[in-house]
Amino acid sequence: MKAVVDRDSCIGCGLCTEICPEVFRLADDGKSEAYGEVTEENYDAAKEAEESCPVSVITIEE
Repeated sequence: MKAVVDRDSCIGCGLCTEICPEVFRLADDGKSEAYGEVTEENYDAAKEAEESCPVSVITIEE
């Protein structure tokens, strides 16, 4: 599974990095990026990050 962030629309709030730091981090430009793989172990947290994103720019592709 893979996480995708629409970086053009990301506002850099950092909520996803707090919820699932195994998959998301803030890049040097202050916007979120998906750097880790979505695994069985972090799937629930990755989905929570997707659902919690205030601008809905995260997609978890299965």
